[in-house]
Amino acid sequence: MTMKNLPKAGYKIGKIAVGGALLMGLGMATVAYAQNQPLKTVDKVELDRYLGVWYEVARKPLYFQNKCDRDVTATYTLNENGNVNVDNKCYSKDGKLNQSIGEAYVQNAPFNSKLKVSFLPSAIRWLPVGRGDYWVLKIDDDYQTVLVGEPKRKYLWVLSRSAHPSEAVVNEYLDYAKSVGYDLGDLIKTQQTAK
Repeated sequence: MTMKNLPKAGYKIGKIAVGGALLMGLGMATVAYAQNQPLKTVDKVELDRYLGVWYEVARKPLYFQNKCDRDVTATYTLNENGNVNVDNKCYSKDGKLNQSIGEAYVQNAPFNSKLKVSFLPSAIRWLPVGRGDYWVLKIDDDYQTVLVGEPKRKYLWVLSRSAHPSEAVVNEYLDYAKSVGYDLGDLIKTQQTAK
């Protein structure tokens, strides 16, 4: 039996199913294509404007954030040697404060869009091991929202100056992440209890 021989309702359902499958296939092909392209960063980050407190809005799962249940923040300050101090905080389900202090090293000065971050003890942080990529992929002109990732697209964070940014802005950044090849099937939306 061909689609033309189906009753009208069945024919319409068949067309919808075929159309949906085509759209899903195109979407998967687009993500696969994007994943094979080199990940691009923003042209330039002005570090002095980037410093300060950022609230995590969303992230892909990351082993060292397994204890983080809510109120995840990152505070960046410049240290005396020109690197960036990183102070990550979050609360676990039982209300315990977790804190990780690290240091970020700019890899592409003066553009400042690619950094390496180390959370090793400060006495051995100078070793070029145990450093993770921190790439600024998208940021607005006012430095209020940022998408951070790494070249293999395993990790991703959407950060905001506000604990509760607009859903439209968050979706814009997540849509951009998808367009450059991120799989957001395991995305975690961060609970922020700050007002």
